[in-house]
Amino acid sequence: MACTTDSVVAQDTPLATDGSYQSSVQDRLIAKIISRRMERFHVSGDKLDDRISERALDLFIERFDPLKLYFYQSDIDEFKKEKDSIDDMVKMGDLQLAYKVFKRYIDRVDERVDVALELLDTEFDYDKDEYIIVDADETKFATTPEEARERWRRQIKYTLLDLRDSDNDSPDDDADANAEEEDPRDVLRRRYQRYARRFKTYSSDDLLEAYLTAVTSAFDPHSSYMSPSTYNDFLISMRLKLQGIGAALREKDGKTVVMQVIPGGAADLDKRLQADDIIVTVGQGDDGPMVDIVEMPLKEVVSMIRGNAGTIVRLGVKPGGKGETKVYKIKRANVELATSAARGQVIDHTMEDGTTRKVGFINLPSFYMDMDGARENRPDFRSSTRDVRNILMDFKSKGVEGVVIDLSRNGGGSLTEAINLTGLFIDRGPVVQVKDSNDDVQQYNDEDSGTVWSGPLVVLTSKFSASASEIFAGAIQDYHRGIIVGDPATHGKGTVQTLMNLAEGLFTTNRDNYGALKVTLQQFYLPDGKSTQRDGVSADIILPSFTQNFDVAEGDLPYALEADRINGVRHDIYKFVPAGLLTELRQKSEARVQGDDEFLDRIRRIALFIKQKEEKRVPLNEEEFLARRKQLDAQKEQEKEELNQQSDQEVFRDDFYNREVLSILSDYITGLQRQQLVKN
Repeated sequence: MACTTDSVVAQDTPLATDGSYQSSVQDRLIAKIISRRMERFHVSGDKLDDRISERALDLFIERFDPLKLYFYQSDIDEFKKEKDSIDDMVKMGDLQLAYKVFKRYIDRVDERVDVALELLDTEFDYDKDEYIIVDADETKFATTPEEARERWRRQIKYTLLDLRDSDNDSPDDDADANAEEEDPRDVLRRRYQRYARRFKTYSSDDLLEAYLTAVTSAFDPHSSYMSPSTYNDFLISMRLKLQGIGAALREKDGKTVVMQVIPGGAADLDKRLQADDIIVTVGQGDDGPMVDIVEMPLKEVVSMIRGNAGTIVRLGVKPGGKGETKVYKIKRANVELATSAARGQVIDHTMEDGTTRKVGFINLPSFYMDMDGARENRPDFRSSTRDVRNILMDFKSKGVEGVVIDLSRNGGGSLTEAINLTGLFIDRGPVVQVKDSNDDVQQYNDEDSGTVWSGPLVVLTSKFSASASEIFAGAIQDYHRGIIVGDPATHGKGTVQTLMNLAEGLFTTNRDNYGALKVTLQQFYLPDGKSTQRDGVSADIILPSFTQNFDVAEGDLPYALEADRINGVRHDIYKFVPAGLLTELRQKSEARVQGDDEFLDRIRRIALFIKQKEEKRVPLNEEEFLARRKQLDAQKEQEKEELNQQSDQEVFRDDFYNREVLSILSDYITGLQRQQLVKN
């Protein structure tokens, strides 16, 4: 995106191609500011020391060479000599190590691309029994040019097999059915040449952002630095209100990976794109060319996917990152409040004895609030608490005996709403504690007396339940107000970030732009003192699911902050989780799961999914490669079908998983009635 601001800082120009890189006075000042503000504001209280320095070097190297395809081991050994120096360098504004690593990388890219283009003119033996290591942790940097060439020969053969097989794929949308097939070798030639050109146009802003983000991310994965040009683009995009597809993306090993599909967004309504999918091409409109985005910077990918609401973007997607490429045509749109709002349904659940029990099921995709309406004191402004309150009142009027709140696709939202919604189920008291970098703790309470629902409650969670969802579920668990059912644990996002304009507080003009720092400055804790960070909220009863094995949780990110505890605070303890009842509920649920053919089939396929996920190498024999691909494709189709069912816009999906959730609720109600804790 073009920069239209009139800032006095205009450094977004390519670096010198002869290696004579020199950092500017402003860049050196920015480095000093970042070092001071990270130490002052980061919630961990950590100092920029040798431990952070070593982490930062590893992250910086990995940012450029995640698959260990470019650098030699001798390069890494040379860089490692300064692993304990980055902290001191950044504090002094010394950025020479960044330029040194980058210059070496440019040289290695040129060397490897020359080899790759040469290899693409040779023939490959697809009948040969050989493998490629696909787990970066299991491979090493090459030590000689011969070893590097062999690594690249296998890498190219693997990619050609992947592209050759994708040529036979049929796109999902008719608009692409007549797309011309292209020689995979030409695709790779263009990809490698583009990759080499990409770094020839790298600017001082790009390098500064990469280096300082490596430093901030060594504190935790959510802290990062926006260079002046990136910050300008961010402010412009906010003003233009460009829309996308409603998906959180990240870059991993040169690929664009879907982290989460946002409830109520365009991709969620389309139902095909899922977490863990990899986007490999992007096309504009119904018939624009599909552009290869492998090895493309994430911010460029995002700018291609964003656009005006109502326009079309086409995505070439590898479901789960493996198997054939499918093309999804998605219309860009806002995340509509109506489609992400709470919805409820009364269900007549048939119990094992054949009788029915009336229960309520609430689907809550996010913790939302109409901020404008709240500020203007409109009597009818929408919020998750108001909507759930109305649903619960309707449930009570219809005589439901128990309630399920489904947070399995809820990525969070308003902290205030998490507190207020918890208050519908407890009679006042603390809901969450928040600690800052000074170890000061602020307690946030539900201040409203009384409850809206005082009966049995089940909270359904998954690895996608994050942030505000974890505060609600954790508070319900601490109060013994209900039980948690679903994946073994929730996402584990227990921190708060803020965006700091670096120019603020400095003796500068309003036109100066030093970029911005996103820093983690607070951490959440539950009433009993346990943090939701990393460990999340553990389920009382676990049900088999694919999502529990996805690498989408906080703990899957490098250098995620560890879980810890602070002092708990006094609060009520309800009698909704009596001793022995949870054990009984677990045993009954396990017996049903083990006797259900659909659950047993899911358990079998989960085991296959884990086996495939843990593969360290892939065969390069074409017959074996295609057989593996066929198995992966079949597996992904079944996974996608189940995930689509979970994200469907219906309130309650009548499948074996949700029926088991209702059976657990029914057993829970019966157990509480037996102990005379609720009325029959």
